[in-house]
Amino acid sequence: MYHDFLILGGAGLVGTQVVRHIVKTMSPRRVVVASLLESEARGACGRFEAEFGDAVCFVPAWGNLFVPADLAHNTRGQLLSAKEQRARLLAAVYGDFEGAYRDNHLVQMIRLHRPEVIVDAVNTATGFSYQDIFDGAAKVREWIGDDGFDPKGTDDLETFLLSQSVPQLIRHVRFVHRATTEYGTRVYLKVGTTGTGGMGMNIPYTHSEDRPSQKLLAKNEAAFGHTGLLFLLARTPGAPIVKEVKPAAMIGYRAVEVRKVSDKHHNSDLYKPQEVKLGAAKALDLRGDADSYERDGELTVAIVDTGENGVFTRGEFSAITAFGQMEYVTPEEIAALVVRELRGATTGRDIISALDGAVLDPSYKAGLVRGVALKDLEAVEQSSLEKGAAVPSIALGRLGPPELSKLLFEAALLYKVYGSLTAIVRDERPESEGVQAMAEALGPTQISRLAPSIGIPVLMPDGETLLRGPRINVPELLGRGTTVALDPASIDVWARKGWVDLRPRNLKTWRERARRMIQARTDLRRAGSAAATIQSYMADRFDIGEVVAWIFNNEMGGNRVK
Repeated sequence: MYHDFLILGGAGLVGTQVVRHIVKTMSPRRVVVASLLESEARGACGRFEAEFGDAVCFVPAWGNLFVPADLAHNTRGQLLSAKEQRARLLAAVYGDFEGAYRDNHLVQMIRLHRPEVIVDAVNTATGFSYQDIFDGAAKVREWIGDDGFDPKGTDDLETFLLSQSVPQLIRHVRFVHRATTEYGTRVYLKVGTTGTGGMGMNIPYTHSEDRPSQKLLAKNEAAFGHTGLLFLLARTPGAPIVKEVKPAAMIGYRAVEVRKVSDKHHNSDLYKPQEVKLGAAKALDLRGDADSYERDGELTVAIVDTGENGVFTRGEFSAITAFGQMEYVTPEEIAALVVRELRGATTGRDIISALDGAVLDPSYKAGLVRGVALKDLEAVEQSSLEKGAAVPSIALGRLGPPELSKLLFEAALLYKVYGSLTAIVRDERPESEGVQAMAEALGPTQISRLAPSIGIPVLMPDGETLLRGPRINVPELLGRGTTVALDPASIDVWARKGWVDLRPRNLKTWRERARRMIQARTDLRRAGSAAATIQSYMADRFDIGEVVAWIFNNEMGGNRVK
């Protein structure tokens, strides 16, 4: 069983109960309790230590998980108020992945603590959706106007870009994938949300804005977009076991008490009203000066504390939890379900497993039809080539990544020169002579026209000559630039990613691949179905598509696991 846990949102309503249930039922050695604020994390650890003694080591951790570590202790308002910090956030979301991964606070937390299990009880969808892309869009539209860009609107534009949930979610899940894989996390369990407490588009409740709430629907989009990305993570080789528990009701509650609270405008004062005659007024100011009103006490009221969902009055709580409304589920029930999933029980409540059972998988019929389609494609291609009516059916560059087209063209050249995998392996000529033969075969295969025309240049054996067309796909450029600096290291990277590489060392790589494919085919013949794995080369001849699929399976980790 597991011994080291990281509970994200561990000081929250659900996270607190998850910690308690883990300690009571799973005998952990260490539980890292992570929260947004230091006071929350330390306070929670203090309460757990008082409750459970020193049998478990409780470690506090804090900060914003979605930003660079050195910015993790700033509020969002602070982060957006300075241009330099907005630039850092934009780079973290839209810029170089490696640098953003290295700096990310969650990544550094995982690297430091190396947990076996991560339970993520952070309300991610709410955090992203309530950055309010719609308010940001309204501000940007105001200053765009009919005359084009107004430089004064740069701050609003940067804030608008930083309110996009999709790029943030994608970065976040990619960080989780990389960090959990690198640092040995065995299980990642997300406590998610439906975004509407299980209700439909007719939901009468919002987070205090009018309905139908665009922000609330954005929360739903973020919640299920997150689920979709976790579905992909669960199907990624080398990733941890991935689960998601998705409560479909309001979660409550923590405490009932009388205290001073604030309204949706963060106001905690009561005011004596002023009388306005609407008939005489030409306009109505929605944001009056609070100092012009006489204060008349504080907003002190009996409330029920529902944690991250906020506090509700008796009337609000009664309405939202009534039969036929959102109703509610307790954090203890969620925590018990989380622990049962961690212990391997089949609860039927894991969303990822439910999706696995509901999606339509590859079929036997499709496998049979595939063979027919490939034979028909080959016959039609051969006929068209004999008539000079078409070019070889190798690649169009529409099915990525760029490696796919590059590898297909290289495989087609190898087939033209050698005809079989065995011939590639048995060729005793130096690689320098082999690539010259491939270069000579460029013309007869029409690859010298086809590949450069679709953006896949050909790097000739001398390593200096490049056959190119009007557009080159690799390196990929974002923004307005069209020119890149040339240097040997960059050329090597680009040749691996998206150039047909006729240099001798690439032929050496292909000879080793061919040897491994032949060996795998031999093992399959001798051992039968037991040897039928992604390491096997399934085709009975040199098929360029099968060859590239084998490379994706065995060299690029690009295989499916379910």
